[in-house]
Amino acid sequence: MTEKLFKVILVGDSLVGKTAFVQRYVHSRFDENYKVTVGVDFALKKIQRSEDELIRIQLWDIAGQERFSSLTRVYYKDASACVIMFDLTSPKTFKSVVRWKNDVDSKVFLRDMSPVPCLLLANKSDRDDQRVTEEEIKQMSQDHNFVGWSKISVKDNVNVEEPMLFLVEEILARHQSRGRGSIIAEFTDDDGRIKLPHSYDKQSKCCWLL
Repeated sequence: MTEKLFKVILVGDSLVGKTAFVQRYVHSRFDENYKVTVGVDFALKKIQRSEDELIRIQLWDIAGQERFSSLTRVYYKDASACVIMFDLTSPKTFKSVVRWKNDVDSKVFLRDMSPVPCLLLANKSDRDDQRVTEEEIKQMSQDHNFVGWSKISVKDNVNVEEPMLFLVEEILARHQSRGRGSIIAEFTDDDGRIKLPHSYDKQSKCCWLL
């Protein structure tokens, strides 16, 4: 049995749903009354990729308050990937995505000094008062070199697992073959389906460039 451990940092403004996402993804539970993270929290997700391979994802849920910004370099250290989250009902948190992405890109790198792969997650797709369009999210993802983006609902457990499976495959690809270009993937919760612009092997949950 081969086991691999990767650190993934989760950043974004306060109250966008980062802690709720971790609890849903790791422990399959949801509570609307989570306390605001102070500093950083940790969780471990195990993924049985095959009979012979176990992936462990160490999630670092990093506080979104500005007073902790001086500590992000310490929190980001040795990260293999990043998830940046915003609230679909809050344009302010969407605008903050650029600041978070620039912060990550300036403070943590892979061994070949390339940026860590970052996934953009748009939470609260269950809400009717969404104020950020899919076109805006797509443009943000393209303009700032995200490996992919997804509209999700942590509350309704929609598209929580699938984007993370994609990110794991991207981590493994970069871990095994340095210097490869970014993959752009798009996830959508329309009709409960996931749409990718690249080949997608449903059995292995693997995405790759054509």
